[in-house]
Amino acid sequence: MSDEISRRALALGLGASALLPASALAQNSDTYTEPEIVAAAERFFGAGAEGVAAVVSHVFDDLGRPNGYIQGEEGSGAIGVGLRYGDGRLRMKSRSSVTRVYWQGPSVGFDTGGNASKVFTLVYNLQNVDDIFHRYPGVEGTAYFIGGVGVNYQERNGVTLAPMRAGVGFRLGANIGYLAYSRRRRLNPF
Repeated sequence: MSDEISRRALALGLGASALLPASALAQNSDTYTEPEIVAAAERFFGAGAEGVAAVVSHVFDDLGRPNGYIQGEEGSGAIGVGLRYGDGRLRMKSRSSVTRVYWQGPSVGFDTGGNASKVFTLVYNLQNVDDIFHRYPGVEGTAYFIGGVGVNYQERNGVTLAPMRAGVGFRLGANIGYLAYSRRRRLNPF
């Protein structure tokens, strides 16, 4: 009797372990690998962004594998109070279509200057493309900055965005604010 129970337990264990790689593979097929993201970011930023692989590695260490990314451009400026406007295209690993995304937002802090940047944003835990269209609070000035590429994190209801920026201009300081992602370009940053 105990031999029969042992054989059943062994068979159940082997059956469960055979299913585990398939479920892990299904989860991973909906997310990007680090080499995929590094290659996409390096193509997007071009030769001017030496530190992109190091920044991506830090973000992967902190947050894991993203299920989407946004490639875009933005402009910003501040003298204590700042404004940021941008637009890009959202790509999801699980979808073949691309979604146009705009963002705008205010900031306040010890911050001055202006810049124009290319932005490559890693997107985590976005289950529905429509869920990107909200306000995402964030803090700048406390993020990684390696080889001309900086990154900060924004989070709302379990969805995390990690915008990596490389550009021209001068911006110095730290600020808090939010970015509101929308379907259409808006002049009002609020």
